[in-house]
Amino acid sequence: MAANPQSAGKLRPVDLARAHGLSAQAVRNYEAAGILPAAERTDHGYRVYTPLHARALAAFLALVAGHGHRTAASVLREVNDGEVDEALRLIDESHARLLDDRRTLEAVEGALRDLVPEAAEDVPGAAGGFIGSLAAELGVRPATLRAWERAGLVRPRRDPVTGYRRYDEDDVRDARLAHQLRRGGYPLERIAAVVAQVRSAGGVEALEPALREWRDRVTARGRAMVAGAAELDAYLRARERTRKATA
Repeated sequence: MAANPQSAGKLRPVDLARAHGLSAQAVRNYEAAGILPAAERTDHGYRVYTPLHARALAAFLALVAGHGHRTAASVLREVNDGEVDEALRLIDESHARLLDDRRTLEAVEGALRDLVPEAAEDVPGAAGGFIGSLAAELGVRPATLRAWERAGLVRPRRDPVTGYRRYDEDDVRDARLAHQLRRGGYPLERIAAVVAQVRSAGGVEALEPALREWRDRVTARGRAMVAGAAELDAYLRARERTRKATA
């Protein structure tokens, strides 16, 4: 009777696959991509995996949830090549991107809180005002508003008689939001994306569910990064034990 391959700490591709709901071919593909260490082969050419490979696979899948497939794959390849410092640098970069996303979210939330609704007749430029009145309200130059228009942050219409730009209430709202975020140091490209979200949502109030969803995604990604770090540390420790045992 053939021995169970797990009884001697040996695993088949299907053993690794079943533990994570994968196909055996997926496991073989991960090995070919360098995500798993190279497996030994039997005399008949069959792959033989070990608990170390199981740790590598668990680490990779956990990292995917927080860092994405590309970064997770790069991290595992660097670790398997013995370049742990480079792997950790990739992790650091991914954490920095998450922090940047979190700060952007907080800036948007803060900027939206500062957009105090006012009656249209009390807002300079809100009832079809010209560029000078809106620029004066915000404390910026008309040239700044024109630059924001080129970047898509505001979309004033043209007066049919004079050809001058006229700003309605939505334009004033978008300009105020842009002004708040620019003061926070955010580039026009990122502000344009936020303004587009406000427009598509139909206003600031309608954007609140989207902001909650954004915050939930940031939180979930942060939690996934913590889980991924734990699995990666377990894999690194397993590699160290294996290296010492075979030294």
